[in-house]
Amino acid sequence: MSNPGTKAAAAMKKPDRTKTYITYIFIILLVWASAAKTDASLIKLITGTPEMGKLLVEMVPPDWGYLDVVWKPMMETVQMAVIGTTFGALLAIPIALFAAGNVTKSRFLLYPARFILNLVRTIPDLLFAAVFVAIFGIGPVAGVLALVFFSFGLISKLLYESIEAVDPGPMEAMTAVGASKLQWIHFGVVPQVLAQFTAYTLYTFEVNVRAAAVLGLVGAGGIGLYLDRVLNQLRYDRASMIILLTLVVVLIIDYASTKIREKLL
Repeated sequence: MSNPGTKAAAAMKKPDRTKTYITYIFIILLVWASAAKTDASLIKLITGTPEMGKLLVEMVPPDWGYLDVVWKPMMETVQMAVIGTTFGALLAIPIALFAAGNVTKSRFLLYPARFILNLVRTIPDLLFAAVFVAIFGIGPVAGVLALVFFSFGLISKLLYESIEAVDPGPMEAMTAVGASKLQWIHFGVVPQVLAQFTAYTLYTFEVNVRAAAVLGLVGAGGIGLYLDRVLNQLRYDRASMIILLTLVVVLIIDYASTKIREKLL
């Protein structure tokens, strides 16, 4: 008498892995084609490694005396991030409400709002900075404006997705008792997304500190101007000092932001 378990096992077919193999082959071909088109070569990477080692040797020890020079520009970079994040977050609130499908029912408001968000997020912050440098000249003003647009695009996207995920129960109840649209938003939407909005703003601030340090490379003020200067002078010891200072500031901000988010969420 045959065992039913044996029959069941025999009836089970081995899963077809053809799709998996095709996917792996496609990924390999895509990586190979991308490397070929961009002239990326593993051999070049290996042969260039000794030069990377020489550069690291030139960066050690850092020029600690240069700290007095770059401390003020570093604080300017943080201030740029504060201003850019604050104004970007404030501008993100109305556009996020217009882009949320459960809040805005009109297509004439919904789709233009989402188009604006997609357009702003398509443009890199460095390109924003380069454009504003051309308009306003070299300095922190261009960097602040670039960070405002970057923060606006990032926070708006995250916020409107959070708004669309809120519990519809409170809004339905308020609609049933005749609440206005502003009351509907104030008492039904805001309490549910306020913590997420604050967390998104803090996260964007962390990102902006790093971004502001790079924006100076195109003349948008902050510590990046000094980093570009010392790199052009081949003063890698001073460059390592700037990198270490930026790392310390970012770690402090990251730690403080994490603690604040833990209390909010």
